[in-house]
Amino acid sequence: MNWKKIGRVFDPEIASGRPSWMQSHAMLPIADHLEGDLFRIYFCGRDQQNRSLVGYLLINLNEPTRILDISQNPVLGLGDLGCFDDNGVSPSWIVNDGQEKYLFYIGWKPRSTTRMSVQAGAAVSRDGGITFQRLSRATILPCTDQEPIAILTAPCVFKEGDRWRLWYVSGLRWDHPDLVHYNIKYAESRNGIDWKREGRVCIASGSENESSLARPCVFKDGNLYHMWYSYKKPGGHYRMGYAQSEDGLHWRRMDDQIGIDVSKSGWDSEMVEYAYVFRHGGQRYMLYNGNNYGATGFGLAVAE
Repeated sequence: MNWKKIGRVFDPEIASGRPSWMQSHAMLPIADHLEGDLFRIYFCGRDQQNRSLVGYLLINLNEPTRILDISQNPVLGLGDLGCFDDNGVSPSWIVNDGQEKYLFYIGWKPRSTTRMSVQAGAAVSRDGGITFQRLSRATILPCTDQEPIAILTAPCVFKEGDRWRLWYVSGLRWDHPDLVHYNIKYAESRNGIDWKREGRVCIASGSENESSLARPCVFKDGNLYHMWYSYKKPGGHYRMGYAQSEDGLHWRRMDDQIGIDVSKSGWDSEMVEYAYVFRHGGQRYMLYNGNNYGATGFGLAVAE
């Protein structure tokens, strides 16, 4: 599969009238279809204290670089002091279930002995996605004896019948306080809140030099599951990977078929990462970040 880059949708550095929740960055975009060709794109900006907060912008896919609206307030703010998400929140996935929208997100917390703790949370909107309220002040993926490292995050979630399925990033080990290794695992739930985890690894690190496997994005087409994810090459620059599965559990890693890479110059010339793939009008689209983890904004590509 090859992807044709349409261009950068949003550059936070030149956005006029930036709200206080987005003084820099536009990271981890996810798309929610409203009507016609209108989409609300949720993402996280950073405030003056470098804390991530979730907001959105509105675009028409026929003119994706023309921003129709930007939320003036975050749709999800910081968690209570001492909670897993008191230093930042970032969107990871959205599920529409009847009149409710479920936002699965990443909660950030700095640590004293390691660089960070990141764990998964869940919130719900009953006003069409304008605001979200936490389903719990606690993480939905707590640490266990089998998964003791507080890197349990970046949930990708969807429903199949009455079964909720989740692919997430799980911490493997810290080499030192600034370098953590993690892989991608799987969980299931009956209600989208309480998750059964059996330690099933879906995508494991391909080499000792590959420290990170980040933000799984699963897309089902017929009987075939596709997964896009990000991995760090030596030197710390992200690239995108790709895998296929017949059941969502057993995956074949096929990174050579990703069909998208860095540009020769510009905003995504060093990194491409954090893919979010969605379907509209018979086409597949991909939102993604470029250099420096969203500091240069996010772009859009279409499958050829």
